[in-house]
Amino acid sequence: MDEPILTIEEREAINAGRWFSALSPSLRHDILRCAYVKRYKDATLICARGDAPEEWIACAKGAVRVSSTSISGKQITLTYVEPGIWFGDVAIFDGDRRTHDAYAHGDTTVLCVARADFKKILSTHVELYEAMLRLHARRIRQLYGLVEDLNTLPLRARLAKQLLHLVRSYGITSLSDGREVRIGLQLAQEELAQLLGASRQRVNQELKAMEREETIRIEPGGLVVRNREALLRICESDLER
Repeated sequence: MDEPILTIEEREAINAGRWFSALSPSLRHDILRCAYVKRYKDATLICARGDAPEEWIACAKGAVRVSSTSISGKQITLTYVEPGIWFGDVAIFDGDRRTHDAYAHGDTTVLCVARADFKKILSTHVELYEAMLRLHARRIRQLYGLVEDLNTLPLRARLAKQLLHLVRSYGITSLSDGREVRIGLQLAQEELAQLLGASRQRVNQELKAMEREETIRIEPGGLVVRNREALLRICESDLER
């Protein structure tokens, strides 16, 4: 059986990634030349906590849900890796085991580079070292921002920021009303609450309030953002306090 290859849309998602698109053409070529494609059904385990780091991975379609398990055995969602984002390199660099579980969220395609090939590319392209430093610096900035938001912003503002992020990453503009954007990533309210470090009940209250204000619409298939400007105002008003 032939090995799977990226579709045109999947390749565009990889090439459009902010970090990957900034690499030199020769480096991008060598990465893609070594890469191979894997496809997963919803909720399928991609890699587990404690696994040896055998692959460097990029999401090309769908999403990768990164999670941990609490002492009580409950799975807690930490983040979602969107198309165009690479992950799994930290364990390759430090040689330790993977720290979290990664599951497909919806039908998901990933692009993989074997650890040995990743090392070869590093030895050939000094540029990749500098690029990885920039990538890790950006992750650290994002992490500090999340911690700061958690400690300084009310839930309403954190929710508005998260919805704006989901619109940028997974937004599908309505054909009937160009002002409305459906969030293509389907999240249960419990999953959204975990991303925000809040209870499902409190997140539900805030969503209902935003729906009454006609900022969003809650539908069985997910959330529709009706007024992005209103979400921005929520964020800005809380930042000015």
